[in-house]
Amino acid sequence: MTDKKIPMRQCTGCREMKTKKEMIRVLKPAEGEGVILDATGKANGRGAYICKKAECLEKAIKNRGLERSLKRSIPPEIYDQLRKEMEEIAKQ
Repeated sequence: MTDKKIPMRQCTGCREMKTKKEMIRVLKPAEGEGVILDATGKANGRGAYICKKAECLEKAIKNRGLERSLKRSIPPEIYDQLRKEMEEIAKQ
C-alpha cells in the first residue's frame, strides 16, 4: 500500500508550508470583482492560502503577498472585510 499524498500549500504571510486543511483559501472569483474567503477550498477561481492566524494576514498585507498571488490590486476595504471574516473563523 502507498501512503496517501497530503496536499501542501505555502502561506502568503509567513511563507511556511503547511497542509491544505490547516489554512484558509483567499479567492479571486473567475467572474466579478472582489476577493472572498473560500471555506470549502473548492470554489472556482485563483486562490492563495493564509494560516488561520491574524499575524499572517497582516504580514500578507504588508508584503503584498496576496496581491502578488492573486495578480490583482486589493483595496483597503477588502482587507478590512478579510480581517472580520478571519476573526469569525478564529472564534469557531
